[in-house]
Parts: sequence; C-alpha cells; structure tokens
Amino acid sequence: MLAHTLSQLVTISSPGEINLKPDALSMTTPLFHPKFWPGWALVSLAWCSAHLSLSAQFRLGKQLGLAAFKIGGRRKDIVRTNVKLCFSHLSASQQNNLIKSIFISTGISVFETATAWFRPSSTAHYSVEISGLDILAAAQNRGKGVLLVGAHFATLDLAGAILSAYTQLDVIYRKSKNPLVEWLMVHGRNQLFERVLERKETRQILRRLKHGATIWYAADQDYGRKHSVFVPFFGVQAATITATSRLAQFNDSAVLFFSHFRDPLAQTYTLSITAVPGYPTGDKQKDATIMNAKIESEIRKHPAQYLWLHRRFKTLPEGKRKPYI
Repeated sequence: MLAHTLSQLVTISSPGEINLKPDALSMTTPLFHPKFWPGWALVSLAWCSAHLSLSAQFRLGKQLGLAAFKIGGRRKDIVRTNVKLCFSHLSASQQNNLIKSIFISTGISVFETATAWFRPSSTAHYSVEISGLDILAAAQNRGKGVLLVGAHFATLDLAGAILSAYTQLDVIYRKSKNPLVEWLMVHGRNQLFERVLERKETRQILRRLKHGATIWYAADQDYGRKHSVFVPFFGVQAATITATSRLAQFNDSAVLFFSHFRDPLAQTYTLSITAVPGYPTGDKQKDATIMNAKIESEIRKHPAQYLWLHRRFKTLPEGKRKPYI
C-alpha cells in the first residue's frame, strides 16, 4: 500500500530536514540512476506534503489511510492477524473498526513523517505537551548514560524531531539495503541527533554510554531467536530482544521509556518520558517481561496509534504455527 511504501522510504525512525536541491546533495552519482527515480518522486511528494497546513495533513492522511484500508492487500492481512492475536476479546465488528483506525492513523503518520524529515522546524508551532523532561535531566546528570527506550508508535518520527529540540540524543537505526533510503536516513538524522548509530555498532554504542550519552531506540520488533527470549506480549509468547538489560548493566545506565501520541480531533501531541520501575533485575527473562509489559501498557492507551503493520510474531517458540500467511 502507498502508506507503507512511503513509511519504508523515509523509515520509521527519527527524522531530519533535507535539502532536495541536486547541487546541495553530497551523494554519489549512482543515486541518480533511473532505478532510483521512483524513489525520488516519492521524496518530492513527501517534501511537498510537509509544507501543507496541519489540518490539511490530518485530513489528507485520514483519506490516505481509508483508501489503503479499502484496497487491502498483504499489509491489511498482517494487521488483521495482529489484532486477532492481541485483541481477541473484541468482537469481529470491533476488530474491524480498530483495523480501520490503524490504517487512518498510519495514513496521518505519513504526513507527520514527511514533516519530521523535511520541515522539522515547523513543529515548534505545534501544540505539544511534554512530561518527564525533569526525569530525563536527572538521569542524564548521573553521567552514566541513558537508555531511552521506545516503541514504533505512529508518531515516532515527529516525536523524535520535537524531543531533539529539548535535549541531545543519539539514535540507533537499522541499516537499509536501499542506498537512497540509507542516505536519507543518515543525512536527515545527523541534522537533529548527536550520533546516528547502526544497531550492530555495539562498541560505539557502549562507548557513547561511557561518555554519558542518551541513546534512543525502539525495543519492540522481532529480530529472531539469536538475541531474544520468549515472553508475553498481549498474551502471546513473542521473541523479545535482551539488548536493553545488557546495555543497562554495562555502565549502570538509567533506563527510561519514551511514548508519544496524537489527539486527532484537537490536532495536538503528547510526549511522555517515564521510569521503568524495577528495571533491570539482572535476569534477562524478567527484564524482557517488564519491558514488554511497559510497551503493552502504553499501546493500550491508544491501540490504533501503534505500527501493527509489522510482523511482531514472525518468530515463535518451537512447534508453534506461524500466524502470518
């Protein structure tokens, strides 16, 4: 679907402002190869959408989401599967309404992501309520580094752009196989964040914690069995990364949680930084359980504003049947 295509292009992570004029692009010539032209067309479309009024973005985002919902396809099947697994207590009609709301939220997030990447300065005029900055400052003052854990909420890109105006952050991302997407991600984020760290750069991440940096990343995706344990997520045994507890123990770094949501009617945003009580415990199974419970509790506040389009349960315990077709 178009919403997923655009979110893949700009990726679901922290944003930056990009100058699209060719003479300002410090990139290699191959990125202008004809095979990248469709991508550049989408980038141009995203740049234009970032300059629309907020009300226009919400209105068009809703229509984009509804169109994607009606078209359906593989992503709709993934969302439906996730909703059935995580909200089995809802009736068929309620589940369908939630799925529709998820697509509407995702449609709006396309415009939010575009704004975060191409016009982040405009977010200074948004109506935003931020809580927990004092908690973050206290953790930073310890000098041990801070792990600012998040999840893939629909407003992720926009929230990162807003928060970067209040504090210095490093951000962890997953390298893209597409050279154009990779360049856009790194170039954009370098304008807003202190460091842009690929998730496999473990030594650099540890070094940054030693220097007292605040590192923001999402801990809610399925990266397979190798570095995961199976613990409940909405009542389903889900492969959950153990990196957070290992990183926290390395330098006694504080672990905080960052959540962010929109009010689509008021067109306002709420950002919240909170502690994760009892974390870490020193037991990776218990730590993963605590973190999943925290993520789940935040998602339940606004279920439609989570990225249910990804296959959260693609890796299951031995003997369990894979839920996705």
